[in-house]
Amino acid sequence: MKGHSVFRKVTIMAVALLCCALPATSLRAGETGISVSASSTVTYDPDTAEFSTTVEATDKDAARAASKVATLWSELQQALRKAGIPAADASSASYTVSPEWEWNSANGKRVFKGYKARHVVRVVVRDLGKLGGAIDAVVGAGAGTVDGLSYSSSRFESLRTQALENAVKSARHDAEVMARAAGGRLGQPLELQYGQPQSDYPVMRAAMAEGFKAAPMPTDVEPGEQKLTVSVSSRWQFVPASGK
Repeated sequence: MKGHSVFRKVTIMAVALLCCALPATSLRAGETGISVSASSTVTYDPDTAEFSTTVEATDKDAARAASKVATLWSELQQALRKAGIPAADASSASYTVSPEWEWNSANGKRVFKGYKARHVVRVVVRDLGKLGGAIDAVVGAGAGTVDGLSYSSSRFESLRTQALENAVKSARHDAEVMARAAGGRLGQPLELQYGQPQSDYPVMRAAMAEGFKAAPMPTDVEPGEQKLTVSVSSRWQFVPASGK
């Protein structure tokens, strides 16, 4: 059912773009080309989520700071397994151990505070029904934040292709309208350029761990409908009436 509704929305969007794309077109006297820009948008329900989370610890000794983070990392991984997230989808994004300093305004010197070990984990959730549980799991395991929550679709390539086809059809239609209005006809495409697809989805930052621990109910996250827009620019041959 969703596939059919997506197609209808794409069709409606393409028709709307036929009207709004005309200001972006051009046809100059003495030139034999028609330039047209157009775009098309598909809407879809995401089926994949991704976020990053961090475990960190500070100690006067670098090795002990690293050991503390290793323990937190292990607890985090165990919690994610229980939440249904496999090890392959909870990978290390970065790991650092660095000294921390604090400025002492009284004597104008830096004061050594200790070492901070920091392990950032990238979590991919391929079943959105498990997303709330995954967030609760990492927070319960001692992670301080959940950052950059975003959504995508395993059907991205087919969605991109669908939007690209509609954008090119829209550009060609506008070029044909211009050619007829100018008393000629449209020839072969001379140039087609494709812009990178733009995904219109909210990137959210979840609250600090304390906020989650205080919540009486499991975390509930609703992604909502997403959009993917593809743009193209084109140049077509213009054949004057005398060339028929």
